[in-house]
Amino acid sequence: MASQWGDKTMIKRLLAVVAAAFLLGACDEPAPQAAPPPPPPVKNFLVFFDFDKSTLTPRAMDIVKEAAATAKSGQNARLTCTGHTDTSGPANYNMALSLRRANTVKAALVRQGVPADTITVVGRGETALLVATKDGVREPQNRRVEIVIQ
Repeated sequence: MASQWGDKTMIKRLLAVVAAAFLLGACDEPAPQAAPPPPPPVKNFLVFFDFDKSTLTPRAMDIVKEAAATAKSGQNARLTCTGHTDTSGPANYNMALSLRRANTVKAALVRQGVPADTITVVGRGETALLVATKDGVREPQNRRVEIVIQ
């Protein structure tokens, strides 16, 4: 075989060139990308209401202030205020009440310095109960607004 190539030195040079080409070809591959940072954790707050009311109690206002501080401490925070009611009263009335509650919380968050355009308001009425009850039951834990910060 050496006679075909002239001598062993020529074979070694050829192998060196092939190896160098192979190694240079591997350099064209991009470095592996670092994994993207995980999304910020979701934070939840519950604001409770008195029966048939959409006004904030002093305790509820404390929770809203805490949620506002959390939202303002993060970058590009998006908030959802989802209003709920218990099953006492007509469903259409409860849907409207749940929206009033959610809008009350949104207004309080805005007064605390959270930009209004970062807050979405949703009303669920009596459809997403925290505590399962029969129709017509006054359950304090179902009268709430859930604030979700992402």
